[in-house]
Amino acid sequence: MHTVVVGTAGVTASDVLAVARGGARVELSEEALAALAAAREVVEALAAKPEPVYGVSTGFGALATRHISPELRAQLQRNIVRSHAAGMGPRVEREVVRALMFLRLKTVCSGRTGVRPSVAQTMADVLNAGITPVVHEFGSLGCSGDLAPLSHCALTLMGEGDAEGPDGEVRPAGDLLAAHGIEPVALREKEGLALLNGTDGMLGMLLMALADLDTLYKSADVTAALSLEALLGTDKVLAPELHAIRPHPGQAASAANMLAVLKGSELTGHHQDDAPRVQDAYSVRCAPQVAGAGRDTMAHARLVADRELAAAVDNPVVLPDGRVESNGNFHGAPVAYVLDFLAIAAADLASIAERRTDRLLDKNRSHGLPPFLADDAGVDSGLMIAQYTQAALVSEMKRLAVPASADSIPSSAMQEDHVSMGWSAARKLRTAVDNLTRVVAIELYAAARAVELRTGLTPAPASRAAVAAAREAGVAGPGPDRFLAPDLAAADAFVRGGQLVAAVEAVTGPLA
Repeated sequence: MHTVVVGTAGVTASDVLAVARGGARVELSEEALAALAAAREVVEALAAKPEPVYGVSTGFGALATRHISPELRAQLQRNIVRSHAAGMGPRVEREVVRALMFLRLKTVCSGRTGVRPSVAQTMADVLNAGITPVVHEFGSLGCSGDLAPLSHCALTLMGEGDAEGPDGEVRPAGDLLAAHGIEPVALREKEGLALLNGTDGMLGMLLMALADLDTLYKSADVTAALSLEALLGTDKVLAPELHAIRPHPGQAASAANMLAVLKGSELTGHHQDDAPRVQDAYSVRCAPQVAGAGRDTMAHARLVADRELAAAVDNPVVLPDGRVESNGNFHGAPVAYVLDFLAIAAADLASIAERRTDRLLDKNRSHGLPPFLADDAGVDSGLMIAQYTQAALVSEMKRLAVPASADSIPSSAMQEDHVSMGWSAARKLRTAVDNLTRVVAIELYAAARAVELRTGLTPAPASRAAVAAAREAGVAGPGPDRFLAPDLAAADAFVRGGQLVAAVEAVTGPLA
């Protein structure tokens, strides 16, 4: 099994995906263990002094003014975890929780939190055992870290609350730890706080969304090319020299992908109307501009994610010179903004894909295709309601594109009076990515059928490969009306699993 070694300098996006989705094992480097021990010495020295230090010998948030005596400090750390594990609603997905735990471990291993090496090792042991804390949908405002979600994870380290075992069964966390020979953690000064203060949930969801969107944007370039081909559109608008004079890199990449898919097509550039088309509709002609803008948005989001992956987010933090200082680095604004930005881009990509699908189904705009791509229009409805489903998904994505980060709701007796709502931005982006996959799948379903209905002219080799692979995967072709939901589910699985991109790349080589 693949192993990820965590050091002091952060981790990569691929590390996070390997642990969250691939079940990779986690090991702590010798460098990380040494840094953990050194930072712990600093915290313990401060704890022995009479002067109050936030998070070490004081309460938290609006209660930070109280100095906590040494005999109550262990109870203080237990209490913050128990009281902050206040989430409600549906359970969060296993991959999100594993990303959440791993990213908190990443920051702990930076040597900036003051957590003991034994606590970090227990975090790694829980991940390696396949134990997943039960974390709930609601509870984070995305400001002083993803507090409630991280608290539910810390509760598991203490052997309390519920968790899911590697067999998928939810059991008391203490029983699961015992079954895997893991000793529950007895938290000491600052450790409870250090396990809760971080943007780890929203960052983990951002990284997974970026990975999914990378495949989806390539898929959308393929389906846009198939739609252009089915509509007998021109590929001249994809010429590199046209995109060079508006030098947005994402636009050039999308145009190049579409051009690669359409290479060798006999369908492009034809018309069946009495008067030739001078230009294709915007949804066809401007596909690279819209998809390209989304790609550039993703590039900015990756930059933010990489910076956050290199960060040590905690409050207070142990600095290299030994000072322990309060700060505001836990605020989720940088991550929240790009999560919202990606939801906007995804909604627009879905919107333009739906417009192409509608054009394929409309006999007045499809340039000779049968109404709704039906076998016997009137007797058969064809793909009429598939487009309804696509439109419903797009409408929902437009609502999900409303920025969560534009909102703020005060908490903690006005101590935390401006919050990021980054967790909420991440949760709605996950839904948006799911919906975008379905929208692209429906365009694929319609465009593949439309290409097959164009007789007498040969589609591009890459197009033929995409359609053939879809058919092999159970995505049915043209014919009389049938129960459509299973066909659309098969198209969704085909796109979601990356098979569409793989089929095309087998002909074109790697897409951008």
